[in-house]
Amino acid sequence: MGGPMLQTRVDAYPTHRIGGFPVRAGRPLPFGARPVPGGVNFSVYSTHATAMTLVLFRRGEAAPVAELPFPSSFRRGAVFAMTVFGLEEAGLDLETLEYGYRADGPFRPREGHRFDPGAILLDPYATLVGGREEWGAPHDPVYPYRARIALDDFDWEDDRPPGVAPEDTVVYELHVRGFTRHPSSGVQAPGTFAGLAERLPYLARLGVTCVELMPVFEFDELDNPRGLLNYWGYNPVGFFAPKASYAASGPYGMQVDEFKNLVKQAHRAGLEIVLDVVFNHTAEGDERGRAISFRGLDNSAYYMLTPDGHYYNFSGTGNTMNCNHPVVREFVLDCLRHWAAEFHVDGFRFDLAAILGRAPDGTVLANPPLLESLAHDPVLNHCKLIAEAWDAAGLYQVGSFPSYSRWSEWNGRYRDAVRRFVKGDLGTAGELAARMTGSTDLYGSRGPVASVNFVTSHDGFTLRDLVSYDRKHNELNGEDNRDGDSANHSWNCGHEGPTDDPGVLALRARQSRNALLLLLTSHGIPMLLAGDEMGRTQHGNNNAYCHDGPEWWLDWDLAEENADLVRFVRNAIAFRRAHPALRRREGAVGHPVTGDLPEVSWHGVRAWTPDWSPHSRLVAAMFYSGADGGHDCVYVAANSYWEGLVLELPAPPGGTAWHLFADTAAAPPHDACEPGREPPLADQARVPIGPRAVIVLVARDRPTEE
Repeated sequence: MGGPMLQTRVDAYPTHRIGGFPVRAGRPLPFGARPVPGGVNFSVYSTHATAMTLVLFRRGEAAPVAELPFPSSFRRGAVFAMTVFGLEEAGLDLETLEYGYRADGPFRPREGHRFDPGAILLDPYATLVGGREEWGAPHDPVYPYRARIALDDFDWEDDRPPGVAPEDTVVYELHVRGFTRHPSSGVQAPGTFAGLAERLPYLARLGVTCVELMPVFEFDELDNPRGLLNYWGYNPVGFFAPKASYAASGPYGMQVDEFKNLVKQAHRAGLEIVLDVVFNHTAEGDERGRAISFRGLDNSAYYMLTPDGHYYNFSGTGNTMNCNHPVVREFVLDCLRHWAAEFHVDGFRFDLAAILGRAPDGTVLANPPLLESLAHDPVLNHCKLIAEAWDAAGLYQVGSFPSYSRWSEWNGRYRDAVRRFVKGDLGTAGELAARMTGSTDLYGSRGPVASVNFVTSHDGFTLRDLVSYDRKHNELNGEDNRDGDSANHSWNCGHEGPTDDPGVLALRARQSRNALLLLLTSHGIPMLLAGDEMGRTQHGNNNAYCHDGPEWWLDWDLAEENADLVRFVRNAIAFRRAHPALRRREGAVGHPVTGDLPEVSWHGVRAWTPDWSPHSRLVAAMFYSGADGGHDCVYVAANSYWEGLVLELPAPPGGTAWHLFADTAAAPPHDACEPGREPPLADQARVPIGPRAVIVLVARDRPTEE
C-alpha cells in the first residue's frame, strides 16, 4: 500500500435521489434546517403524521422548485430527517432558499388531529421567516410564511454582556417600532432595530440599565378581525426569527445581523437587552384560525385541548400552548437558548407566565417542569427571568409563582398600591409601606429583587393618562369600549382629558412626579414605560394594542416640551444609583445595622410614630444601610392628603445632617437636585411636606461651619 488512507465523511454522500435532488437520511437533532458539508440537514418533529414532505422554494417565487417526500426509512421515532445535497447547483444557496413542510395524517378534530396535506407549513425552528418583510403589507394568498436559514457570519467583536446585578437594574419597556417611527425621532431608519440603536445614547444618559423589548419574534401584525392591526405583536408566528419588518435590512434578509448589532451596541453602552417572549399562545388561534405551523404539524402535542378536541383558552386569544408537554418544553428551551447564545440577549420577560405552570389539562402544577428547567438551564444561567405571574383565566400568582430562586415577577400589587395611594384612596398606607420595602410579605427570602416594581406598562394607561383620565377611552378599538381593564385606579385631577386649566395641569405634573419618585426610591427592580419620562399620551386608551400611527408613536418633541420631567427622572435614577440603601438584595425587616439604626424605620407626623390607621394618608420611611464600612441613609415621605403637613424628623446618623434631594411640590427645576449637590435643611428637626407631595432627604456630612 502507498501512503496512509484518507478518511472520508460517509455522511457527506447521498444515498437516494428524491425530487431531482441527491439526499440521504438526515440527523434527527437538532431540529430545524442546518447547513452540513455539501448540503442542508432538515429535521422536523411530528408524532402523529403519517407522511411528511419537504417543499423547496426559490425566494420570492410562488411555485415550489421541488417537493421531496421523506422515505419511511428517513424517520427516526417521531422525527423526519433528511440531508439534501446539490442545492447550490440548482440555484438555491442559503440566501435564496426557502422551504416548508406538508404533513399528512388524520383529520379528526375531536381527537385533536388537524392534518391537511394541502397546507405548506412553517418550520417551528426557522431562524428566518420570509413573506412579511414590509410592515402592514397585505398577505399574499399564494405566498405563505416560509422558512429561511440565517447565515452565521456576524462579528461580535468580543462582545461582553454588562452583567448588571438585579438590585442595580432599572428597566425601560419599549416597542421597537413605536419608539423611533415618529418623524421627530430623527433616526435614519425609523421604526427599526437600527433606529433603536441610534437612540441608545439617550437611554444611557437617562440612566436606565436594561431595555425590555416588546415582542420581536416574527408575528402577524394583520391578525385583527376588526380591520385594525395587531401592533403590539403578542401573536407569535416564528419563535426563532427576528421580525423582518422591524429591520431596515429586512427586505434583504439581514434582520438577524441588524438585531445582533442592536444588542452589541446596547452592550457597548452598558445596557442590557431583555425580550418580552410569548410562549402561552400562537397566532393560529382557535379552530377558526388558519394552520401556519404547529396546528398542521402536531396539533395535539403543541396545544392544550379539551376532551372533545377544542382549544383551552387560558391566554384569551383562542389557544394555549401545551408548555409542559416534553417536546414543547424542549422547544421553549431551545428557543431561549438560541436567543441567549446566538443573539447575546440578557434575559426574558414571559407574557402570561402562569400558563407555563399548567398541566396539559389546564390544572396548576405544584412543580412545573418547564419553569424548573428554565431556572436551572446552563445556557440561561446568567439570563434574567421575569414572569408576568398571571394569565387570562384568573390564575394570579404574584408572590407565589414557582421561582426556584431564579425568577422575578411583575408585581401587580405594587402597581395598584402606588396608584391607589397617590390617588388618595383610604386604607392604603400600610400596603404602600409593604410595597416600598420590596414586598417582603410576598417574596420573603427571595428578597426585593424578586419584585419588578412598576406603575405603568404597555398594558394600561401611560403615566400621563393615569393622571388625566378617570375612565378608559378605547372606542377606537372597535369593541364599544368593552376591552381593556376598568380597574385603573386613575384620577383625572379634576378634568377628564386635555385641558388648559393651569391648576389641573400643575397637579397632574406633581402626581406624575409622585409616582415616579416612589417607584425609583422603592426596594426592588423599577420598570419605566417608554415615554412616561416625557409625558407621552395614548389619549385615554388603556389597550392600544391595535393602533399604529403618529398619534400613537413616541413623539420625541415631548422630550423638549417636558424637559423638566426628563431631568427629574434622570436625577431620580442617578440618586437611586448613588444610594445602596435603596438597592437592597435582601429584604429590610427592621434589623439594626451594625448595632446602629434599623434597616428601615417608619415615621409619621411625629418621628418614630407611624400612622397605619385606615384614614392615614402619610407614609414616611428611613432607609439605612452600611456602605463600604460607612453609612447610607435616605428618608422618603409621601403625603396624599390635600393639605400640607409639617413632619418631625428622626435624627440622622451621627456626624450627618439632612439634605433635600427632591420635593415634588416645588416648581421645576427645584423639584429634584443633581445627586451630590443637595442643599442642607435649615431646620434639622422638622420639614414641611406639601399637599399631595413626596419628599426625599439624604443624610450627608454636616456642612463645614464658616
